[in-house]
Amino acid sequence: MLYDKDIRDPLFDFLEERYHKIRIIEEKQMGRSRADIVMVTEDSVFGIEIKSDADSYTRLNRQVKDYDRFFDYNYVVAGTRHALHIEEKVPEWWGIITAEEIGDQVDFYLLRSPVKNPKLVWRDKMKLLWRPELAHIQQLNQLPKYKQKSKAFVIDKIIERVPQAVLKTQISDELFERDYHAIEDTIRLYKSRKI
Repeated sequence: MLYDKDIRDPLFDFLEERYHKIRIIEEKQMGRSRADIVMVTEDSVFGIEIKSDADSYTRLNRQVKDYDRFFDYNYVVAGTRHALHIEEKVPEWWGIITAEEIGDQVDFYLLRSPVKNPKLVWRDKMKLLWRPELAHIQQLNQLPKYKQKSKAFVIDKIIERVPQAVLKTQISDELFERDYHAIEDTIRLYKSRKI
């Protein structure tokens, strides 16, 4: 029986082999759900839901709706128990990876490649960024600072003024550069208006 913890590390290797340059962010809150894995590539952000052999489909409908709002592409990684029925449980644009235990190894099979998510909400995707990351995107695109405005206002202005093709790469760049160890200092500097 494959558990979530058995799948994660070998899955990261599988994804790196497939996509080459990636950044993995685990357990990211999005909407009312938590993404098991967020995978960043040079111009896209992928949501990855793991359904191990120990999982059920109880929350999957809600999770699919949240993943579809936030990510360019989505995958579900299904353990052997779910492999036969998973195609019925996720939209046709979701990619499907099956995980199978072979001896002491986990073997992955790409059942279906993901296609561009038609339900992506750009405003929600940009909520994945921290305020200092949004400020850097404003700076890169010579936008006003909007220091006294809300995060939602800033997101709307960026979406309105920056072409999506440019923004896709800039969002990925910010997520690649994110430093969880330095975030407290970064936010403190941002709030004190030093950056």
